[in-house]
Amino acid sequence: MPTLRQLEYLVAIADARHFGRAAAAVNVSQPTLSQQVKALEARLGVTLVERGDSPVQLTPVGREIAQRARRLLIGVSDLRDLARRSTTGFAGTIRFGVTPTIGPYLMPSVVARLHRDYPDMRLHMREGIPDDQVAELRRGALDLVLSPLPVAGSDLEIEPLFREPLHLVAAPDSPLAETSFLRKTDLAGAGILTLDRRHHFHRQAQQICEDLGAEILRDYEGTSLDSLRQMAGSGLGLAILPELYLRSEVGGEHMVHRLEVSDWTATRSIAAVWRHGAAYGESYRLIAQSVAVEARRMLRTID
Repeated sequence: MPTLRQLEYLVAIADARHFGRAAAAVNVSQPTLSQQVKALEARLGVTLVERGDSPVQLTPVGREIAQRARRLLIGVSDLRDLARRSTTGFAGTIRFGVTPTIGPYLMPSVVARLHRDYPDMRLHMREGIPDDQVAELRRGALDLVLSPLPVAGSDLEIEPLFREPLHLVAAPDSPLAETSFLRKTDLAGAGILTLDRRHHFHRQAQQICEDLGAEILRDYEGTSLDSLRQMAGSGLGLAILPELYLRSEVGGEHMVHRLEVSDWTATRSIAAVWRHGAAYGESYRLIAQSVAVEARRMLRTID
């Protein structure tokens, strides 16, 4: 029978599509990884990897076996976690994925709360694109993800946490900032700055533009909320920014003016996501509840 280690090597090749990077990911030498994958092929009697191609390609049967191997490895990891939980309780390191449109201004206070409530728990925080992080969650590379909705999948537990208001901002000397009473019609044709199209935030900005009759400035996509605020503050265009970011120490309104539009509001919904059946599922739910409590506290403070 194949060993778990051999299956891990195959999954690493499927992810990295490069023998050297796959070997580094599983902390072995490239010759060791290559030899063990050949041994796995011999045991199964099939070719799993198309050699000589760059990037490395798996054969059709190799892709199918890698998918099944991934599920098996995640299951084994959950078994280990289940055993560990029975002896250590709520402890250990949680691999926590957050989007850069949430993490910098919400997570510092959340981490402080979690450390106070669960001092034996450690958080390995990783920022990234929400869709990419959900894919990493499914692969077992992350344990818990904080993401804007929508997220879907019968293999996932999705816990809605809070709704956050969104606001349009402009440079302080913009004619729109100097108008005391704005309506949606005043924003028709306005240029809106947003993040690149991989982000949920970009897709929501598109929906907002359709509602307002505005246009996304596709030549000036930002890489963070800070970049959007700075570009808007320079007069390049309008930006859509979350309420908590505008009220945070890392964000703020000192270089932009919040536009009050009488007949328009927008919000986004934030959820915690983890794999269905995860051994630490109840622990992840407690973390999610702590995030929700802290976010709602901050929003009440604003109100």
